[in-house]
Amino acid sequence: MPTRKKDDRLSLTLIEEAILHALMFRERYGLEIMNAIAQASKGEKTIGFSSLYPTLRKLEKRGFVTSRWGDEAPEETTGARRRYYNITGSGLEAVKKKQEFLQTLQSLKPAF
Repeated sequence: MPTRKKDDRLSLTLIEEAILHALMFRERYGLEIMNAIAQASKGEKTIGFSSLYPTLRKLEKRGFVTSRWGDEAPEETTGARRRYYNITGSGLEAVKKKQEFLQTLQSLKPAF
């Protein structure tokens, strides 16, 4: 029996999905992503730097986000250059596939 390739787009974690949603409408840097997630969840879901950046690297490796260094002068930002993240077409497709899958699950009826 042939093995089926797992649909990588459906295997988003909650944190990955939250980050992709935060990037859906505009490019953001790390602190903006964290604030967007906290604001959207009314403070119930927060993400720290120790989770954010490894997750962003994984999403970038999977082709769901791209990144670039900002052009701001260091004195404009607090001395550190910002890295901006943007969702890709593959990232948008992953969010769409995951949402469709969850909607299908919600429509299941009990078997009894």
